[in-house]
Amino acid sequence: MKNTFVLLAVSAFIMTACYPPGGEKEGLEEPIAEIQEQTDYSAVPEKTVLLEGFELPSLGYSYNALEPSIDARTVYIHYEKHTKGYYNRFINAIKETNLEEMPLEEIMRNISRYDAGIRRNGGQYYNHKFYWENLSPESGEPSPALLAAIEKEFGSMEEFKKEFNDVARSRFASGWAWLTMGEDGSLFVSHTANEVNPLMDIAEYPGTPLLTIDVWEHAYYLKYQNKRPDYITAFWDVINWNAVNKRYTEAME
Repeated sequence: MKNTFVLLAVSAFIMTACYPPGGEKEGLEEPIAEIQEQTDYSAVPEKTVLLEGFELPSLGYSYNALEPSIDARTVYIHYEKHTKGYYNRFINAIKETNLEEMPLEEIMRNISRYDAGIRRNGGQYYNHKFYWENLSPESGEPSPALLAAIEKEFGSMEEFKKEFNDVARSRFASGWAWLTMGEDGSLFVSHTANEVNPLMDIAEYPGTPLLTIDVWEHAYYLKYQNKRPDYITAFWDVINWNAVNKRYTEAME
């Protein structure tokens, strides 16, 4: 009985508290307890394409592939409900507008020109797409070039991880922490609120993002509750360094 009460309480919290500013719900329609019973967590989701040029890629791995770092139920709800909800609303917002022909990255770079619905849902679509791409059950390592850049900027990999962790922990309320390359090629760590990312022309610290962690509570609360630092520590075990290395190489070109 006690465990059932806790599950229902956490479910209610996640379904009511994790809405973006402005009141748009994040797409949660089923009780979390029911989702748990009905879902095959060993499945790999297929990509979604509602509009040519704007796809939501498959995870490339099963919902349970990131365990024990991130539990299967969180991955399922985060991807299928939150992420797809943002994606669906963004596509609906840009349909039959000139944005249909504009790359997502270009929309982000000019986000101040567009209304709140496009900014919020487009930003969260971009951020979540980016987040899932930099996660993998096969973590790998930073490339020699990226590692050298990290060591040059932060002193060592351990010092970089410490700064990244500190920034992610200290992000008040909902948001993201980022490793970003500035216009001068230097690396820095920063955090953003809600849907904002470093590509946006409204970002306090703009640049080319290389790595991110989602510190909205929907990303970790079912497993870690209020222990965000534990989630951040576990995040390092499932970073897709191949994706981060590729981003770094492309940013240097």
